[in-house]
Amino acid sequence: MSLQQNEGLSRRWVWLAILLVFVVSGYLIFARLNGASRSSAQASVPIHPAIPVVATAARRGDLNRYLSAIGSVIAFNTVTVKTRVDGQIVNVAFTEGQTVHQGDLLMEIDPHPYQALLQQAEGQLAKDEATLVNAKTTLNRDRSLFQQGVIAAQDLDNQQSLVGQSAGGVKSDQANIEAAKVQLDYTRITAPITGRIGLRLVDQGNIVHAADTTGLAVITQLQPIAVDFSIPEDSLPQVIQDKRKGQALPVDAYDREFKTRLATGALETFDSQIDQSTGTIKLKAIFPNTDYSLFPNQFVNVRLLMETKHDTVLIPAAAIQRNPQGTFVYVVKSDNAVEVRTVTVSAAQGDVVAVDSGVMSGELVVTDGLDKLAAGAKVSIQVATQATAQKTSP
Repeated sequence: MSLQQNEGLSRRWVWLAILLVFVVSGYLIFARLNGASRSSAQASVPIHPAIPVVATAARRGDLNRYLSAIGSVIAFNTVTVKTRVDGQIVNVAFTEGQTVHQGDLLMEIDPHPYQALLQQAEGQLAKDEATLVNAKTTLNRDRSLFQQGVIAAQDLDNQQSLVGQSAGGVKSDQANIEAAKVQLDYTRITAPITGRIGLRLVDQGNIVHAADTTGLAVITQLQPIAVDFSIPEDSLPQVIQDKRKGQALPVDAYDREFKTRLATGALETFDSQIDQSTGTIKLKAIFPNTDYSLFPNQFVNVRLLMETKHDTVLIPAAAIQRNPQGTFVYVVKSDNAVEVRTVTVSAAQGDVVAVDSGVMSGELVVTDGLDKLAAGAKVSIQVATQATAQKTSP
């Protein structure tokens, strides 16, 4: 090989080496730039953090549906005790505020004037009975004389009339005696009903009259006691249906704040007509009131148990959301993503609702943090400290 050919071959290898260096360098530069662009692209993709929410597990249970209303406590019987005879009060036999029973002595009026009237009537009766006996004896004698023709028929008739008059006088005297006894009995004023007696309105020593408008005391029956309240007319058919079945409809009475249950009773009856001005009908409930927790003219909050849904799925009312398509909840799946479920609400009471479809017992439904949720969103769950429970508030 000539020297010229060797120099040409050496130049070719030099250029190939230079070209190879450029190719490798370009590849390395391209790879580095491509990796940087990928890192930049990945950095530009936003990372959504998990949304903190509060969730509660749905459970199966019973839900009571109530009607709430404002009621007024009414006494079954209230009696103003009055005197039926005139006289001076000589004895007050009761203590103000005590419970009295029917027939208990309350007051006594001076009986002496009425005892005198009774004795007078008894004396008149004795006199007229003697007159009657004498008239009958004379009548028997006149009959014998008339048969003998000694006296005329008119004399016999007159004597027979006299006997009738004497007999009538005796009956009148007997009636006067009974009237005097009644008046004497009225001097002892007794309780006409069993109940709590209030403050006395007249003190011992005062003169009272049967015509007085002011009574001596007031007795109010507290056991049992009634509560009147009104419900919407649309709820009346359900009440009538339950009453016809013979079901006892429980009624609870609460204080003004609706926090403390004062007494439990049962619905007794309902009014005969609907109030057109309010669209309501009045109901009456009966309470045993054994602890005197209810008092006449007291205002209470009333809850009437209308129905009980048994063995249904219960969730908090806070979980229920609404949109134009219907009612739905957010259910937390096993991967901590939320799913939108359409639910059918069958009943609600207080903070709890019963659903017929859409949620199963044990599934977690979101109750707080709902404003930031969307279908498929990841959440961090804080389980409610208390399980879904039926509330007693209205």
